Amino acid sequence: MSSSDLPEFLLGYETPTDTTPKSTHTARVMSTRSSLNSRRTNSYGARDTIRRNLSHTTKRPVTDADAYTYALRAAYLAYLLQPRQKRVQHVANTSKPIQRSTTSINDMVKDFSLTRDSKSTRFPHGFMAELDKRIANVLVGKEKGIEYNDALVKRTFANFLNEFRNPTFRKTMEKDRRVEDLLLIFYSRATSELQKGKSAEDDSWKLMVDRHVALFVRLISSTLHNNDWMRERPELSSRLKTLETKLLQHDQDLADQTQRNGGQGGQSIEVEVPRSYEVRDMPLVIRVCSIFAKPTIQAQNDINAHKEQWTERAALRDLKEYQNHMMLNTRATICKDDFELDEAFEMWRKAEISDISQMMLAIVQSNPELAKHKSDGVPMFKAPSALSSDSDLSRQMSGGAEVDSSSMLDHQLEMLNLGDSSPRDSGTGSMDATQANFTYIPPDARIYYRQLLKVALAHDLSDSEPAPVTVDDVPPVKLLSRQSHELLNEVAVRWRIPLFTRIVLFLDVVRENFQHQVINLDTLDAAFLWAKEPQPEPRKNPSKSPALNQSTQLPLLDRHKWTVPDHNLFRTILANLHDALLRELFETFQHCYEPKPPTIGVIMYVLDTHIYSDPFFTQNPEDLDAFTAMMADALRTKARDKYHELLSKHVSDDASNWQFYDVMQLGKAVTALCEKIQKRYRKNPEIMGVNPLQILVEESLPSFAEDAKELIKRIMHFSKEKGQEVDIQDGFELYKDLVEIRKVYAQALPGREFTFHIEGLLQDFVWRWIASTDANINQWVEGAVAQDQFQIRQDPQAKEAGELPTDDERHSHSAIDIFLAFNQAIDQIVKLGWDDDLQYAKFMTAISKSIGKGVARYCELLELKFAKEMDRQTPEQEMRAQQTQREKWYAAARDVWTTGGKGGEKIEPFQFWPESFVKINDVEYATLQLDRVEKEINVDACAEVINRLDPPPPPNVRDGKKFMFTIKIIEAEDLKAGDVTGLSDPYVVLGDEYQKRLAKTRTVYQSLSPRWDETVDILTTGPLNLIATVWDWDMVGDHDCLGRTSLKLDPAHFNDYLPREYWLDLDTQGRVLVRVSMEGERDDIQFYFGKAFRTLKRTERDMARKVTDKLSAYIQQCLSRRTLKALLGQGTLGGVNLSSAKGYFNKLSSQVAGRPMSVASPQPTTIAPSLEDVRTALKPLLDYFYANFAIMKETLTSTALIMIMTRLWKTVLGTLESLLVPPLSDKLSAQKPLSQQEVDIVYRWLQILFDFFHAYEKEDKTAHGVPVDVLRNAKYHDLQSLSFFYFDSSDSLMRTSDAIAQATARRQQETATKLNRLSAPVNLLGAPGSRQTKSIMMSRNLGTIKQAKAAKRAEAQADASDDMILRILRMRPEAEKYLRDRSRQKERLAASAAAEAIVRQSLMASKRAALDRSSAGAEAGGLGRKWATIRE
Repeated sequence: MSSSDLPEFLLGYETPTDTTPKSTHTARVMSTRSSLNSRRTNSYGARDTIRRNLSHTTKRPVTDADAYTYALRAAYLAYLLQPRQKRVQHVANTSKPIQRSTTSINDMVKDFSLTRDSKSTRFPHGFMAELDKRIANVLVGKEKGIEYNDALVKRTFANFLNEFRNPTFRKTMEKDRRVEDLLLIFYSRATSELQKGKSAEDDSWKLMVDRHVALFVRLISSTLHNNDWMRERPELSSRLKTLETKLLQHDQDLADQTQRNGGQGGQSIEVEVPRSYEVRDMPLVIRVCSIFAKPTIQAQNDINAHKEQWTERAALRDLKEYQNHMMLNTRATICKDDFELDEAFEMWRKAEISDISQMMLAIVQSNPELAKHKSDGVPMFKAPSALSSDSDLSRQMSGGAEVDSSSMLDHQLEMLNLGDSSPRDSGTGSMDATQANFTYIPPDARIYYRQLLKVALAHDLSDSEPAPVTVDDVPPVKLLSRQSHELLNEVAVRWRIPLFTRIVLFLDVVRENFQHQVINLDTLDAAFLWAKEPQPEPRKNPSKSPALNQSTQLPLLDRHKWTVPDHNLFRTILANLHDALLRELFETFQHCYEPKPPTIGVIMYVLDTHIYSDPFFTQNPEDLDAFTAMMADALRTKARDKYHELLSKHVSDDASNWQFYDVMQLGKAVTALCEKIQKRYRKNPEIMGVNPLQILVEESLPSFAEDAKELIKRIMHFSKEKGQEVDIQDGFELYKDLVEIRKVYAQALPGREFTFHIEGLLQDFVWRWIASTDANINQWVEGAVAQDQFQIRQDPQAKEAGELPTDDERHSHSAIDIFLAFNQAIDQIVKLGWDDDLQYAKFMTAISKSIGKGVARYCELLELKFAKEMDRQTPEQEMRAQQTQREKWYAAARDVWTTGGKGGEKIEPFQFWPESFVKINDVEYATLQLDRVEKEINVDACAEVINRLDPPPPPNVRDGKKFMFTIKIIEAEDLKAGDVTGLSDPYVVLGDEYQKRLAKTRTVYQSLSPRWDETVDILTTGPLNLIATVWDWDMVGDHDCLGRTSLKLDPAHFNDYLPREYWLDLDTQGRVLVRVSMEGERDDIQFYFGKAFRTLKRTERDMARKVTDKLSAYIQQCLSRRTLKALLGQGTLGGVNLSSAKGYFNKLSSQVAGRPMSVASPQPTTIAPSLEDVRTALKPLLDYFYANFAIMKETLTSTALIMIMTRLWKTVLGTLESLLVPPLSDKLSAQKPLSQQEVDIVYRWLQILFDFFHAYEKEDKTAHGVPVDVLRNAKYHDLQSLSFFYFDSSDSLMRTSDAIAQATARRQQETATKLNRLSAPVNLLGAPGSRQTKSIMMSRNLGTIKQAKAAKRAEAQADASDDMILRILRMRPEAEKYLRDRSRQKERLAASAAAEAIVRQSLMASKRAALDRSSAGAEAGGLGRKWATIRE
């Protein structure tokens, strides 16, 4: 970005006012802009206020030569004032030895003996062992300290160690741990060792005893300290220290050899070394030459040339003159006008007077000759006799400015004597600043110091190995070296530059170097940190400048002491640095979208830490807003350029080569860039009010959305033109990527919709996937069935161990495989996360239709295999099939002759195959898996979404609608006999008017009143003439037709969707009872699942019926009237049972007398069969059940076994019921009622079989068979109630039937009235009192199926019915007329209820339509998403 794009406040000129000519303003802008290409520009330097405040500083510029001259003077003066070097010289002692007294032993232990019982003065436990180690270290030379290296000391310690290691003494010391005992022993051993070889007159060894004892005490203290025993025994530590001090009163340095032998060996003295006046001995002068790039010879020449002028006396004269100007408040020094507060000026002047006094004192101390005379205006000083040593002066000067100067002058030296030349005595109140003539202080010290600082900093920055400056934990950076720092401090002290001025000038030089790009941001930051917290220089020599000892902590914080020029300059520094940093930030931030952009952290850190946080910085909000807007605009351009760069990289210019992969790669690149920028700026998302991520998102995501839309359309268009289709998986992958981008779009741009509807653009790929699934689903099913052996999947080891397989192992692989395929097809759609509720619901509806198609095909294939297995012939039947026609007729005639035409064929038990039962398990497993799929899809939520967002059209606009008729063939009666036995083997075939076969029932053997209870679904788009043909199954030859009937299935007649029952008369003899219901074929997910569930349940029911049919023949043979007669055959006469005859006559006489049969006089009885006889009669049947249940238990699941047993139980109940009463009809029946004994036997059979099917074990108190609530079904209760009415008179039965019919009619009327009053929803499944049909919608999952069964069971047991009474009356000739009247009455009640239901349905439909219209208007404002309602 060019500099022309920057705002005015960054370009270094002020905004022109209205009075500024346009041409002048333009010229100034152009000239200013031209300077931007080379360096940073000071945009605030021309401000009038700052220019006025700095007007007195804008003088002649100082050259490097000028700065060099005065810097050299100050460096040379430092050399003159530095302490003279000294050397040590040894002088022999020729005088008489000094007699010194030794320390008394009593005095040595007195302090410890006074506190003998105090534990605080005793040694701690373990001390003796540590002391032993330390003494051993002394002997081997490992002990630190040169005082222990003397051979005599080692001999003394060795003598003591021998005694110390004496077991007796050691044990005593370990016990008592007293200090005085240890010291006395050491004193004794030291005395004996040191007096060896000494004469009686020589007592110098006594002082050595004190010395060695002091070394021993010091070793004890060191041992206590190293083991951290001092804190526990402070008193002991104090007493040891006191003792050591006493012992050293004659010997101050234990390591000094001159103190040996009591000071008899002479002494060492120090003598001063004369000055060389050579540059090599002047470190500061060498530094001046280094930073100014001058040879040392030049400095040597300059010093030699000015040696007479550059003296200590001249320095003292400068200080005197500087003091005079300061007292007169001239411009030669800082004056009162330079401060904003008088208190600040007074504080500065007081400190300045103190510093000058100390400097004068230091000069006099350096050259005492200056204090002996007065000349050239130099003050006269008294001889510094009181200051006898350098240490005294050091102690006085160590306080720095805190030392009271007046006290120092008055009480110590009385050094300052102003004399007649003092301005305070001159009588004049001022002095001209131009008359100031200093030797060491430059004319404008501030400007000279800045130039020197600039040169020194430039030198140190360019030095290859500068000394790094560190502040706290800040890494080292290049600033001033230690030598330059010392030079600048010395110069500042001599030139009287205040500390705060030094800091401000230092920052100003740093600012200039930063603007000229000489230093970087790290150096700028280090400079500010150093300025805020500089470390005080260590003092090695007290005679140096006293001001160097002043603390320099936090000089920038105490700004009320600053001068006005320093205030203004510091504000200018901050303003210029702010502009420079903003430009640096602007240029650096333009690279924020690059892979490795330069960091802006240092810039922001410097701005926040050193600029914005400073109270002297003032900013213009308008300028900052303009900078923010400008940087945002520049970033938007960069973001657009970055997006176009990505577009060019991932999308080819040739449109014919475009692929979905290009769109995905472009989207991934855009999102990856957004994520990278988000991660990069996660801690500071906004920079100066600019959010780079937000700008990138606002520019790139909408552009990508628009481009992606066009790219996708173009790609699909080009594919169509080529006659190709884009791969489905490519479409799915593209959708997933686009959805992720849309999520990012929604998070980053809340409230803004995505540019296009992704689901609407890519939904074709899902429909193609569903169509592919639908086309292949039958193939998947057929392949799974073809490869299945229908064997139990039991573990071989468990099978060998004789363990029964678990329920999970009893289904075969085909059921698993097909639902694995179904789930994969569904998961493919679910994993997409389709974000359109309506489309997702329609997808699930379409896939559920395909699943229903696959389930139907699976059931069809299983039924074919199962029927083939169940319809196979027994060995006897195969043998008969191989007979000739003549042999078959001879065998039939022989059977008729043998049985008298009533015996029939002998029933042979059927042998079931395990694979047949595995197929039943497969259907059960498929039902459970389908229910799981139904829950995972959330079928009800999908249906709700479709009905809410895309409701079906009203019925009158539905063109080509399909209707599903459910026809249940219940039973037939009075069929024509087709066999020579007088019975038939009937089955029904349904066909249309074009002789197309639609369905076929199973065959019921040996019956003229068969009951099928089979259901078939017929799909039609209009009226259909249904033809039902009843056939007689013959094993030999063609099947015989027993009759035909027809029924018209017209949707217009069933538009109330209520079930209807019809008795269809055959064209020959008899009639067939059918129940017909209709519901519309709908494109509805609930409908498809209900249809699939019903298909599975019908298949399961048909398989179970085939199993029970194989057993029902034997059940009917065992539970027959022939068996009853056999039980009562004892005492028969001429084939007529005597008891039956007597019972008949008794009933007849009671009927004539008008008495009811139930209270008739006891009839003569024969010997009734015992309970054992009754059980024996059932033994063949029970053995037959046991044999078949054994293989069922090994193969069927527990649920399937209960289902088969339940079905068999119903067959048993139906057989027992047929023994007692004929089927319900309005015609008389030829069946005769049973006798009392026969009825008792039937009910005994009922109880025995009930216990058998319930299978209750007393041992474990558990029922292993059919549950009680299932056994006690409606038919069971009907049989129980039948015993109460069986022997009542016909009149009593008719009265009871009328009473029940009237009660039922009243109940129906009350229910209808209540429904009309409450406006409850109409029951679309049937009118009140009518039989509820099994609708597909009631079978859409296992839950609704169970609810329907429970409702049916409750309905059957809720109210009393007169059906059983009417069936009894069919065996009473006198009730013929009543039966006809009662049948017509029931038909009228049913028709009336149906009419009421139709009216109620139409009324409720109109109300519902009105509510829908009102709610549609309320919902028109917007539709919320329903993801949770569909997927969860």
